[in-house]
Amino acid sequence: MFTGIISGIGRILEVTPLGDSVAHGRRLLIEAPAGYLDDVQLGDSIALNGACMTVTSFDAGTARFTIDISAESLAKTAGLDAPGWVNLEKALRASDRLGGHLVSGHVDGLGTVTHFARVGESWELRVLVPAELARFLAYKGSVTVNGVSLTVNRVNDRPDGAEISINLIPHTVEHTTLGRLTPGARVNLEIDLIARYVERMLAAGQPAGG
Repeated sequence: MFTGIISGIGRILEVTPLGDSVAHGRRLLIEAPAGYLDDVQLGDSIALNGACMTVTSFDAGTARFTIDISAESLAKTAGLDAPGWVNLEKALRASDRLGGHLVSGHVDGLGTVTHFARVGESWELRVLVPAELARFLAYKGSVTVNGVSLTVNRVNDRPDGAEISINLIPHTVEHTTLGRLTPGARVNLEIDLIARYVERMLAAGQPAGG
């Protein structure tokens, strides 16, 4: 489990195929901030842009580690198939503060940035969410965008889904990769766990075929 509070910005340095067909995944070599891996062990979970991954090797001295990502995960995520910057978060400890909201590290779908602009001292981010996830989003509800726990300020329902508006404070822009987003960019989305369970309970109470 995670909280959506990013603990560092990493950089994918190399993407190496694990086989010679599209059915094979990739091995990623990631560079983390200095000292980031001091308390990491093999098999630990680290979320990359909101996707939970397992550390397969690491070198604390160079702050570099590797993860293996399957072809299926590559097809269902954004920003993990090529060198570039990624948000990092280590798995939640039982004694940690829950600063954001409960995040599983499982990407539910991909959104598309429709607008990103400064408004006063903050930035407004708008993301088009696919129709299958739109029903889980609500005003003042939580959503995870590229691993960052955020609050929805507005939901505009559309035939192709819903456009959500989010306010980003300067700290979030400076300490995550969200400040690098541009219109048209694809982002990883994870819906709120509570919304997921509420939807399931309501669906279970409906008559068959209803």
